[in-house]
Amino acid sequence: MKPDYKNWVPKGMIYGLAAGTAVLLVGLIISLILTKNASTPVRIVLNAVLVLALLACAKGTQWSVFAYNRFSYNGKRQLSKQIIDGTAEYIKIPDGGTGLDVGCGSGALTIACAKRNPNANMIGVDRWGKEYASFSKQLCENNSKAEGVRNTSFVQGDATRLVFDDEIFDAVTSNYVYHNISVNKQDLLLETLRVLKKGGVFAIHDIMSKGRYGDMQAFVQKLKSMGYEDVKFIPTDDGKFMSKKEGKQLALSGSALLVGRK
Repeated sequence: MKPDYKNWVPKGMIYGLAAGTAVLLVGLIISLILTKNASTPVRIVLNAVLVLALLACAKGTQWSVFAYNRFSYNGKRQLSKQIIDGTAEYIKIPDGGTGLDVGCGSGALTIACAKRNPNANMIGVDRWGKEYASFSKQLCENNSKAEGVRNTSFVQGDATRLVFDDEIFDAVTSNYVYHNISVNKQDLLLETLRVLKKGGVFAIHDIMSKGRYGDMQAFVQKLKSMGYEDVKFIPTDDGKFMSKKEGKQLALSGSALLVGRK
């Protein structure tokens, strides 16, 4: 039994775009035939719309296949695995301690942290909504079993209102989750850090562009003024996990890690 961490680009998206491209191509051919004798403006406008839609759909298909191959755990690039392993490196939990992975999805980061901290426990929390129907609690549990990892557990929850008391975890982490949540991102970070113990570590990776997160350098200073230590904002689209070019190609520009200790 092998773990199945899925792909950040769903196969359904690729199939849907490919099918749309095929339908538009057939539609364009039919339109060219049927409008052959139509008035020139009608023919030009109708066929131009179909051509533009076809090109957009074909471009989307091309991009989704490219991204799927980059993210795949079975491909040559394995960008997802590199990011997961690179984020997990910052999570160090004392023996008998507990860490939290917010937005665990398929359990990849939860399991990676659990493997690096075999004498601690990791809890993964996720809402597993219909937007990501291929992810589930059962999938996470199956992946833990496939990896031979016993120090994980998974619960359903909401990242904006974590159902945990203040300062109970020795580490908190998350990967590419918060940019999908329509709330103030810095408030969301503070909600995550709320459940972290004094002395606990955090490593949160996301697309932390200024447009999404605001001034993160100012936020780093805010955390330091609150007593947090070793706080660093580390861009990961500059060679750490990916090049600037690759980040731009995959719509991951602005990717960064926020790490430190409470």
